[in-house]
Amino acid sequence: MRRPPFNPYIAVVIGVITVSSSAVLVKLADSAPSAIIANYRLLFAVIMMLPVVLLKYRHEFRLISRQDWILSILAGVFLAVHFILWFESLNYTSVASSVVLVTLQPIFAFLGTYVFFKERFSSGAIISMIIALFGSFLISWGDFQLSGMALFGDILALFGAIAITVYFLFGQRVRKNLSLMTYTFVVYGASSVTLIIYNMAQSNPFFGYPADHWWIFLALAIFPTFFGHTLFNWALKWLSTSTISMGIVFEPVGASILAYFILGEVVTWAQLLGGSIVIFGLCLFILSTSRKTKVTIAQKERKN
Repeated sequence: MRRPPFNPYIAVVIGVITVSSSAVLVKLADSAPSAIIANYRLLFAVIMMLPVVLLKYRHEFRLISRQDWILSILAGVFLAVHFILWFESLNYTSVASSVVLVTLQPIFAFLGTYVFFKERFSSGAIISMIIALFGSFLISWGDFQLSGMALFGDILALFGAIAITVYFLFGQRVRKNLSLMTYTFVVYGASSVTLIIYNMAQSNPFFGYPADHWWIFLALAIFPTFFGHTLFNWALKWLSTSTISMGIVFEPVGASILAYFILGEVVTWAQLLGGSIVIFGLCLFILSTSRKTKVTIAQKERKN
């Protein structure tokens, strides 16, 4: 494998910082409905991807099977649901609480593989899941002491984590058949259409927002979407999935720091303690599951 043009660990750090900006940018666009913010984030991303897709990947669309179209569209629908729930949660709870709870996605993902694919967990994975969930309970309990609406925001964030898990489960099979660019374009397109229909049903205005909001919509499409997730996907060529996942786990730290300096949000003791426990539990969980994957692969290779 050729040497990377620059250190992939730097790419992960940049990716974590840019992804961490997402929640703060959403909070700054406070006069726009959550679904509108999500709509323009994905719509602008689709528009920016369109020239590249037309020039280099348009031939792949003829090869997409009917089943892959259905799964991709369903993935786009659940991605839209994720953004609606998560962005809406930021109207009720803090950046720190919302981002930490959404970061529980790996837990829900492996619970999904257990339900649908009968994958078994190691004792280490189960213990780490309990630790992470205990941390999320502390955050929710602390927010409930502040207000019932903060707890409502926490619940929305948890459902947002479940929605993004379903999105990944639908996309898991399709990604084996399509390139990353083509799959992402189809999913973002389906998600944009879903959000347009939702906003029309809710009578949310598509225009009439302050000029700075349009810059925020564009920034959401550029920084957390492309400089965030695209850099993670690029780094996967040289780094393991578990390494990337470990980096993403620290998104709440970056988001909380940005929220403190930009929004003036102070982290409460419950958020600090609970968030630290969640991050610790997720790190243990990722290490445990990645170790189990390596052992399983080694066992299969020995059998062959």
